[in-house]
Amino acid sequence: MHADTPYEITPTTRYGDPHYRPTPAPRPVILPAEIPPGVDWVTLPNGVRTLAYTHPTPSPATAPAAQPIPAWAKTTALLAPTVGGGIAAAGIGLSYAAPGLIAMSHALWSAAALIVAAVTAVPLLLRGARKATGNGSGGAGATHITQNITASGMFGRANGTINHR
Repeated sequence: MHADTPYEITPTTRYGDPHYRPTPAPRPVILPAEIPPGVDWVTLPNGVRTLAYTHPTPSPATAPAAQPIPAWAKTTALLAPTVGGGIAAAGIGLSYAAPGLIAMSHALWSAAALIVAAVTAVPLLLRGARKATGNGSGGAGATHITQNITASGMFGRANGTINHR
């Protein structure tokens, strides 16, 4: 006898007898109508059939039906690589053309500066040349020209007079 056990356990069955078969315990009978939803008969790996909770199988009506792919989505999917390739090609072309574009922009700025200089310098030179020859403003030899033009109607003939003073 063990020190922690206050009493002695004696089996009432005859386990030593090879022909002894204990009587099975009575099992309750469950009718199929009494089985609640979500519970079903299952067979365990050792072959014993028992009741167990099961996961409901999805019905085919709840599964979404396959939808056809819209035409705009197909077109977009086909155009996306083409547009991307075109953008990549343009980027590569600009990278090769960058030195030439930079040189052309410098040339255009130089041409614009030359035009601005010409527009401002030519009148100054002409004014200085007139004063040197005596035809400048304020002298007795200055000539004023006036012109009067008249026309009647939208498509009428224009008449004009020119006065030298």
